[in-house]
Amino acid sequence: MNFANDPSELQAMPGLESILQVLHEGVYIVDKERRIQYWNTAAEAITGYSAKTVVGRRCADNILRHVSEDGQQLCTSGCPLQATLEDGKTRDLMAYLHHKDGRRLPVHVRSIALRDETGIPRVLEVFNEISDRGKLLEELETLRQEVLTDPLTKIGNRRYYELNGEARLAAYHAQKIPFGLLMFDIDHFKAVNDGSGHGAGDSVLKMIAGTISHGLRPLDTVARYGGEEFVVMVPDCTEEYLSIVGGRIRMLIETSWLELDDGRRLTVTISGGGSMAQPGDTLATLTARADKHLYASKKSGRNRVIVDA
Repeated sequence: MNFANDPSELQAMPGLESILQVLHEGVYIVDKERRIQYWNTAAEAITGYSAKTVVGRRCADNILRHVSEDGQQLCTSGCPLQATLEDGKTRDLMAYLHHKDGRRLPVHVRSIALRDETGIPRVLEVFNEISDRGKLLEELETLRQEVLTDPLTKIGNRRYYELNGEARLAAYHAQKIPFGLLMFDIDHFKAVNDGSGHGAGDSVLKMIAGTISHGLRPLDTVARYGGEEFVVMVPDCTEEYLSIVGGRIRMLIETSWLELDDGRRLTVTISGGGSMAQPGDTLATLTARADKHLYASKKSGRNRVIVDA
């Protein structure tokens, strides 16, 4: 335990140090003079201060310089450690501590009274970064993105389309914000896989996803609907603009190519269908209408886009 005043005091709390050292929370122990007697590994990681630097010093010497949410200097006034030393009550509060590199860290602090068999009072403080919650939220957002992203093309997947499309359609019904939908399908994609291999097919999918993404406005979104099908959501547009977007995407794909390992250039075309949201539409009915126009494009020769007449 390396108590500064008397190392033999470790025997008074057998096994405590091994427990404290594996905690993710910062822990330190002070005596009745608020002199730091113990500082665990997590405390070093959170604050930047090593145990060698702080053990034996008084926390009241403003090592960590705790500041409350309202700006009160807790080391000199309102110290929870001092209050717990006096009445033995556990206390919880949010504060900001001083990191060794100069920044302020928001932490949750809990002070707990300790008293060994000799009756000597001490206080154990446990603290952890509140910003850990921010890290957790970031991790959850990353997970959410993974759930909604197609792993091959890195654009939205069908679930993303369903969520985004429902939101766009709700805005149309509630606020009359126009909403257009385009569906695309790669022409003769099976022939690409059969003739050039599935690796080339995957490259085509990625090329098309990237080309569509860069051919849209910031408020438009693209998703892989499944297989070789893509959907593009175009909010706040007219039928004429929806047709223009569809034609531009068709042209960009037609004029793109892939350089294969054997030196050949691989080109593909796409067919598309589009429709504007109408009163009473669900996402299913809107999708079905766009898909119907896509099928008509295929039947009429491919490499074309048909939007609501």
